[in-house]
Amino acid sequence: MLMTGQEKQPPEQEAVPDLLATPRGEVELFTAASPAMLARLTMDERLANFRPAKKQKEALVSIAGLPEGRVSVARHGDVIVAYVTFHRPHRLSRWARHPLTLEVGGIEVSPAWRRCGIAGRLLRTAFAHPSVEERIVYTTEYYWHWDLRGNRLGLWEYREVMIRLFAAVGMEKTETDERDIAAHQANVLMVRYGKNVPESQKKAFRDLLFSGS
Repeated sequence: MLMTGQEKQPPEQEAVPDLLATPRGEVELFTAASPAMLARLTMDERLANFRPAKKQKEALVSIAGLPEGRVSVARHGDVIVAYVTFHRPHRLSRWARHPLTLEVGGIEVSPAWRRCGIAGRLLRTAFAHPSVEERIVYTTEYYWHWDLRGNRLGLWEYREVMIRLFAAVGMEKTETDERDIAAHQANVLMVRYGKNVPESQKKAFRDLLFSGS
């Protein structure tokens, strides 16, 4: 039976982190952080690529509380140093027309913790959640959200880094005529079909790729 994504993992599973040793110290990675856990933690002030860190923490707490929302985090002590978010698409998005879609809403690593292997490890931890195999998970990578200056990379270099990062968890670059993706050649849609998603549902999603809207 297909899960709708509304089934939450038992809270006690949040207390069993994946551990990663880095040059800056040990980091704990959680597949699904609860709103209560996130509220207790402090946000690294440099996690401000999308919005100021305080506002971003509020957004994480909100997403973790959604019926189909999930937040995976990496923390050092009581400080969040990286996160990945998952949620249903915006209701006006073409991808919202499909009942099994789940969007990677954002991934961010504090500048002080980059090049420590956190992004790839956190994604693998996040995609280990059992609900992933019941869903069509996608990410819309827009160049205007990329921290090119902070990473000291050119546009196309950064694009390749992002493609490799998501490809490592089974996501594939996918062509589409979706307006924002088509707005610039650097933008990219990446998609992963869960192992338990029926072929009919995969086809229904592919039918949305070129819908002209």
